Amino acid sequence: MTYDGTDSGKVALITGASRGIGYGIAEALVARGDRVCITGRNEDTLKEAVERLGSDRVIAVAGKAHDEEHQRVAVDRVMEAFGRVDFLVNNAGTNPVFGPLADLDLGVARKVFETNVISALGFAQRTWHAWQKDNGGAIVNIASIAGVSASPFIGAYGMSKAAMVNLTLQLAHEMAPGVRVNAIAPAVVKTKFAQALYEGREAEAAAAYPLGRLGLPSDIGGAAAFLTSEQSEWVTGQTLVVDGGIFLNAGVG
Repeated sequence: MTYDGTDSGKVALITGASRGIGYGIAEALVARGDRVCITGRNEDTLKEAVERLGSDRVIAVAGKAHDEEHQRVAVDRVMEAFGRVDFLVNNAGTNPVFGPLADLDLGVARKVFETNVISALGFAQRTWHAWQKDNGGAIVNIASIAGVSASPFIGAYGMSKAAMVNLTLQLAHEMAPGVRVNAIAPAVVKTKFAQALYEGREAEAAAAYPLGRLGLPSDIGGAAAFLTSEQSEWVTGQTLVVDGGIFLNAGVG
């Protein structure tokens, strides 16, 4: 996807977008003519992403997603630079622990929820008050299939993503009719974040998917582009599973 010179007149804020799924979403929205602000923890990685996406259309704000001051600065920066924020994509997330819930450190569980859920609510509150309440728009929350099914050994992550699904429902109800709120629940996407789930065994992992491959960031970018487009104007409160058909294998027989 490349930018063709058109300008949609729309602006998006995408959290956790210096690489991986967030970057794939940024790429898709820039390609259709949106202006975009991306966030992430590493300033150098963000600068590289801005250069690749196009510094004439993309800005970046470094910080930790769960930091309320970072949330304030990011939204203020978008409004200063572009004068509006039509779309929010809550993609920032963490999964620092692998193991059974029975042995989970509760401090780690709190960190997961702070980053994956509370930060999403914080950004949604700020974009709502800065622009969307009076002007409308759309929010896309990046959940996971781990949030809509059992997810052994990544239970804390799965619980947080289930909360993201419910957050989507709550916000969709409260922010209607002006703002549509939906979620995307990906299966395994080839990113550094998910590397431990397929590294050294990609062919084996991909064989479990009816479509024969793991996901790519562009797959989620396309879904996010749809959910922030006029083509989805009658869609809200939904969780779109983008999983290469992996859930089909849960059937009997």
